[in-house]
This record gives sequence, structure tokens and C-alpha cells, in this order.
Amino acid sequence: MDALTLLAGLPGSYAGPTQPEPGPHAVIGVGEGTLAAHLAGLLVSGTLARGGTQFVIGSADAADPARDYADLAEVAGANVRRVSTGGSPSEVDVLVPGGLSTTYHAAQYVAYAGGHADQARDAERLLAGLRDRCAPQVTGDNPARDLAWTLWGRTPLLLAAPDADALPHAWQTLLARVGKTLAVPVLGDPLPLVTGAFEAQHEKGDAKVALILGDPDPALNIAREVLESRIDEVVAVPYPPGVNPAHPGGYAAQLALWYLGAWVAAYLAERYGARGEDTPVLARAQAALAGEGDPDALGLAAPRERDDLRRTDLVRDWRGDAADEDDLDEDLDEDELDDER
Repeated sequence: MDALTLLAGLPGSYAGPTQPEPGPHAVIGVGEGTLAAHLAGLLVSGTLARGGTQFVIGSADAADPARDYADLAEVAGANVRRVSTGGSPSEVDVLVPGGLSTTYHAAQYVAYAGGHADQARDAERLLAGLRDRCAPQVTGDNPARDLAWTLWGRTPLLLAAPDADALPHAWQTLLARVGKTLAVPVLGDPLPLVTGAFEAQHEKGDAKVALILGDPDPALNIAREVLESRIDEVVAVPYPPGVNPAHPGGYAAQLALWYLGAWVAAYLAERYGARGEDTPVLARAQAALAGEGDPDALGLAAPRERDDLRRTDLVRDWRGDAADEDDLDEDLDEDELDDER
């Protein structure tokens, strides 16, 4: 199934358990479950539980750390619910689909099981509204397609307030996995980066666009003011209309922005003439980590030609193309000189 078709059918497709589990609740994610746990962490009180219910979200390629976390929680006295895309049946309590939709299904399970069915329903409502605005048949005023056009040929910088730090994680993952595009999340205090990285070397701001995800805080407002004179464009990506005022930047709103990011990534892949599905090398890498094959025989390494431009000759790069061996410092080691010859 292509990414656009998958996204169109996603709202309302959760069909897992909806009964609440005993609290307090904690959630941790590994492998394919990392992003789901980051988003669902808005609903629970911690990462590792000493009682109540521990949710461990994982996948077959991360079975070992998932098992370790589950064992730790059980020893501490928690009831463990293992959520996974696959693996040994004895180690999976809730099976969720793998791939792009893992985040949605696993996060919605935690919302229901954590006693937040109201926010799970809010999320479904917001996702359905975005689907109606972002679907391929919407040719005018389609926010996902318009934003994909803005990102085309540029490197996105991803910024969000501290209480929405799952959003840069989500958009970086989506733009890479689906959109085949490198994005740079700006983590922590944005001010040292925006006032330093683009100040002394103004050309570093070329072909950059900053996305401010969710509601900005005062630091992000200042960062935006600085960036507007140093990079190509700054774009606000607010939470979608209809967010519950009781949870203005909460779980439902952030899951909805994850969903918008998935649409943007799918349209961006289309603009680049790429496929939004997972690359074959990802499946082979996950199989290797799951112990399903010999890593040396899976063809994970990309072929490299002798004159591969990705391999930089550091000595020549520092000295310039016209440098010759007589100009090199005597303290360069013999290996570097051999490479230069």
C-alpha cells in the first residue's frame, strides 16, 4: 500500500483494546515503538513503573531491550503490557501493525489503556479533519501539499517548545522515512544555535527553512525573529483547528501534527519522484537485528566507487585543490602523505 492510501485510511482504523489498565502508568519505547512512546508519554506519569502498569512498545528488531525493560518493571512490581509489531507470541500482549502506522496504533492503545479515552477520541476527530483537508483529491488549499512545496529543495530545521519535544523527533523521522529528506531538529535552547550558526557564515542559511511546530513559547518567538533575517524562510505549523481547549497542546494535538507531518512527507516524496514506502535496506537491517539473517549477507552497505565524491580527502580539502606535498606541514603523519600520493 502506498503512503497516501495508507494515510487516507488511518483515522478511525484503531481496532485494539480499549479497556483501561490499573495505574499508575509508565511507557517506554524501543525500535519501531520509540516515537509512539515519546508521543504517548504526554499521558503517563513516567518511563519505568514500580507498580501499576508498564507499557513497553517495541518491535522484533528490538526484542532484547524490550525484554530487559519488561523484566525490570516486573521485578519492580508492575504489570507489564508488551506492545509490538512482531516477535515471539509469548512476549507480545498487543500486536500493532509495523511501518508508518505503528506510531498511531501504539500511541492510541496507550491512550485508551492509560484511561484517556477522551483524548484518544479527540485525536481521531482531529485526524479525520486533517484527512479531509490533506487527501490527494483536495487540489486547492491543501496544507500538506502546500508545505511540501515549501520544503522542496530545502533543508528543514525543526523547532518546538520544550513541552512539545516529540514533534521535532516525529517530523525528522517522517521526513526521512517517507519523504526521503534530511531534516535537522533543533533541540534544547534554540537561541545559541540561531544566533551563532548563521551569524558568521551567512551562506549557511541558504536553502534552509525553519518549521516552528505547535505553539511557540517566548524563546521560540525570539528565535523566529532572529531566523527571519538569516535563512530563506520561517514557517509556523500550528496545531489543527478544533483542538480541545482543555488540552491545547496535549496528546491529541501532537498526534494530529504527527499525522500532518506524514502527509507532508508523502507529498514531498512525490515531488522528488521517490516512493514514500520504506526502502528495502530498512527491512534488511531490521531483519538482521531481529536475528533473521546473516548481516554480512544482507547487502546493507551501499556500493562505493573509487572516485566516490562522498569520501572527502581531508588534507586536500584543508589545503585547497592546488596544494602540493611540499606545502604540507611536517607533522602530518605518513598515512596522510601516502593517501595524498
